Amino acid sequence: MNKQNNAIETITTLGVGNILMSDEGFGVRVVEYLLADYRFPPGVELLDGGTSGIYLAPVIEDSRRLLIIDVLNMKGPAGEIHLLSGADLRGAGLQISVSPHQVGLLEIIDLCRLRDKAPDEIKIIGIIPQDLHLSLELSPVMRDKVKTVADLVIKQIEEWTNARVIPGSGPAEPTP
Repeated sequence: MNKQNNAIETITTLGVGNILMSDEGFGVRVVEYLLADYRFPPGVELLDGGTSGIYLAPVIEDSRRLLIIDVLNMKGPAGEIHLLSGADLRGAGLQISVSPHQVGLLEIIDLCRLRDKAPDEIKIIGIIPQDLHLSLELSPVMRDKVKTVADLVIKQIEEWTNARVIPGSGPAEPTP
């Protein structure tokens, strides 16, 4: 991949999903939690990708590293967390698109690759949902997993940046 050298490497954490459909909005809810309760190092962006579809392409193209939080369409107990990267992404059970007329997240990443603008590294923290019915609330199982997944996001960001993510407010400092 031929990204131009940026002074600060851009690391994007993207929470995706539809918050109107209960657990489908899990990725967005995790990002909301992190933005409310933590301070991140320079060059780290946390974004609510919602159901933005193809409009996420510029965000993905501008990222050196991309961490996606989403629900997975796969068998297993509700609340089961899967950490995926590389070749695992294709078989990950990510919802390809919300409707037949929408481009899904994996297709957007493929488009970015075709343009030689995909991130150098992409990881997904996926979770199996319990409830996908019309509701603004997460199911109890998923609500209990928000902090667990947030901790995984923090761990990955700290590994990528060599800087601490700090609870509350104030600048994050490089790890000694």
